[in-house]
Amino acid sequence: MALPASSRFPLAAELSICRIVNGMWQVSGAHGAIDPDRAVAAMFAHHDAGFTSWDLADHYGPAEDLIGAFRWQFAAYRGAARLAEIQAFTKWVPYPGPMTRQVVEDAVQLSRRRMRVDRLDLLQFHWWDYADARYLDALKHLTDLKQEGQIRHLALTNFDTEHLAAIVDHGIAVVSNQVQYSLVDRRPERRMAAFCREHGITLLTYGTLLGGLLSQKYLGRPEPRRSELDTASLQKYKRMIDAWGGWSLFQKLLAALQEIADKHGASIANVGVRYVLDRPAVAGVIVGARLGLTEHIADNARVFDLALDAADHAAIEAVLAGAHDLMRVIGDCGDEYR
Repeated sequence: MALPASSRFPLAAELSICRIVNGMWQVSGAHGAIDPDRAVAAMFAHHDAGFTSWDLADHYGPAEDLIGAFRWQFAAYRGAARLAEIQAFTKWVPYPGPMTRQVVEDAVQLSRRRMRVDRLDLLQFHWWDYADARYLDALKHLTDLKQEGQIRHLALTNFDTEHLAAIVDHGIAVVSNQVQYSLVDRRPERRMAAFCREHGITLLTYGTLLGGLLSQKYLGRPEPRRSELDTASLQKYKRMIDAWGGWSLFQKLLAALQEIADKHGASIANVGVRYVLDRPAVAGVIVGARLGLTEHIADNARVFDLALDAADHAAIEAVLAGAHDLMRVIGDCGDEYR
């Protein structure tokens, strides 16, 4: 399988990514047990299909260690010179507190050791409490580490527009912000996307498939009981659907998406991903990978053959017009975490 050139995006200097990024929250332990050997074998399968970019975090269980194991085996079997084919983006999610140079550098070095890299491709920083302005201290130290070569590019995750603007005003250069973005959650369109386009920042999006709820599997099904939602993702995004407009409206959305998918020879998931990929400022969509457990490589590849037309967008908008305003219900991007 070879993905088309349109599957790649220049996220930053010397950093081209696949626009569907393999998400590794699913190895954190809240989505079923992961066998490390099977997981690494699945990582080779993703890579060989063209899905070469990975999103992980310091707190996603063994995710950084799995990247390290994958890189070690990749170098052994295919040569260290080809390691540049792999893009791995981690996150640092510290508890608020003193952000000294030592605290920051220790965290970066730990991720580098676990991932077996000399330099992090992309370090995405998250901060829980805006009232504690020491996130600016952390970002300044991270900028120094970038200049010293320990980090290639600096980014953010789940910052709202106001605090992203504050970071930019302090002269801290970030290349992307990772935010929740889907047909259900379109909050980035209200403020975030315009700000990012104005300042040369892109968006990496997660939650685009609502943990698997945005799929044919749930079309025509009665509202699932909590006991049926057996992963952290399903529980999280069912709550998002409830806030957005409820299960009945969600069924109308799935039905509309199924008609569009049938028209194009695609899947509901393909339509959901394509919609977000086409939105302003979006560089890539993160699609969760339950490595060694489920396989969606072929289906994900179909996204790059799909083009939504005006009639498709009109059908989608007709359903979304009945939804609640999540900016009013929740707030700006990332506010659900604070």
